This record gives sequence, structure tokens and C-alpha cells, in this order.
Amino acid sequence: MSEQNTAMKASVIHRYGRPNELRDEERPDPALLAGHVMIKTYATSINPIDLKMRSGAAKDRFPLSFPAILGVDISGTVVDVGTDVTGFSIGDQVFAQTRNAYATLCTVKADDLAHIPSGLDLAEAASLPTVTTTGVQLADLALGDASNATVLVLGAVGNVGRSAVHRLKERAARVVAGASSKHAAEANTLGADLFVALDVDDAIDALPMVNAIADTVDGSTAASVLRKLRTGGVFASVLDPLRTPAIDATSS
Repeated sequence: MSEQNTAMKASVIHRYGRPNELRDEERPDPALLAGHVMIKTYATSINPIDLKMRSGAAKDRFPLSFPAILGVDISGTVVDVGTDVTGFSIGDQVFAQTRNAYATLCTVKADDLAHIPSGLDLAEAASLPTVTTTGVQLADLALGDASNATVLVLGAVGNVGRSAVHRLKERAARVVAGASSKHAAEANTLGADLFVALDVDDAIDALPMVNAIADTVDGSTAASVLRKLRTGGVFASVLDPLRTPAIDATSS
């Protein structure tokens, strides 16, 4: 990096609070460590965890040292490569899940970085890391070590739900895509084995029993399908676990 380019621009907070706590400031360029890659940021995204970190709702799990730069998703172009890095070169277009992404420069562990596939827009790429990682984790949590299992995905047309469906099909599960009836056509393009309209009682009644539920919705929707979970089945959620004596609820 040029020695004259020592101050990047970043969106910074100095205390927990509302969105107006974000301030555009100049901050020192991040240090490029061994095994890391320096990225010139093209785009980032806003996830629920960003809002919770900014407000302080997640401070017990993700405490911040102020001034703090938020952001966990990034896409951009490699501008420098640290020692012990192979597979990435200056000019590569990449994306990743990281920290401090609300800035014009960001360093990322090379092991956490991926090349952007041909045909994927840089801005679109920035929206993928957290939702795809969450969807994969949710699917794996629901499926466990089971084989030939049937899994109901609640909120299947959402970003996390779509990722969960894809991961479950990769693992040869039988997948039921659950969404509201107005999203039926869209849900039927996901590659799931069956669709169920979660807002139609008769459709839920006709649903076969499932081995697991992968939930991105929670609330009354999740409660309405619990009767379709086999005894000993798994309820996995990216939200709060449902508390019921009928199942062992698990939350990611």
C-alpha cells in the first residue's frame, strides 16, 4: 500500500444507540497481517446482527470497543496480499464474512475469503456471506447426522431459508418448503420436494410427519406446525427456541 494512503473512510460509532450514532470519519488504514488479504470495499450489507451490535442488544455476546466499525459482509477487490497467502492476487474480485466492513478498506483472513463467481454482481455478492452461512448452519443443525430425513423449512423463500433448502438438498434430505400461499410459485422454483402453504390450515393438516423443522419465522407460524414433528425430532431455529414439552428445541 502507498505510504501516503494512511487514512481510510469508515462509518463509525462511538457509543451504542440508534442509527444516527453512525458517523462518517477518517480512520487509520487496517494493518495487513500474515495470512490476510487487504480488500478495497465495493459493497457491504446490513444484517440483523449489525443492528443488534449497534444498539447494544448483542453486547454480551459481541462487545464493542469504541470507536467501532460495524459490518460483517463484504465484497470488493484485492489491493494487497499478506505473507503466507496463496490463491489470491491483487485485482481479484472477492467476498467474505468478516468484521469492520463499513469501511473503504478491510482486511480478511485468506481462509475466510472466496472469489466471486463469474456472472455474480459485486453488490449482490455482498448480500450473501451471512445469510448463506446462517442457512447452512441451520440446515446442518436440523439434519444432524440423519440420512433419508424429511425436513420442513419455515420461511423457505427468504434468503436464509433458501440457503437452508439448498444445503439440505446437497445432503440428500427430503425437503418441504414452507411459505405463505402467495409465495407458492416462487417456492416451487427452489428445488424442494414439496411445498406447504403455512397460512392454510388444511395444507398443514395434509402435511406428512417430518423428522426436523428448520425455522426462520418463529411465532404462531412455527407453533402451528409442531404437531407435524415426529417424536424425538429436531426443531432448529435462527430465532428463539420454542419451549414445549413435546420436543427438544434447539436454537442456532
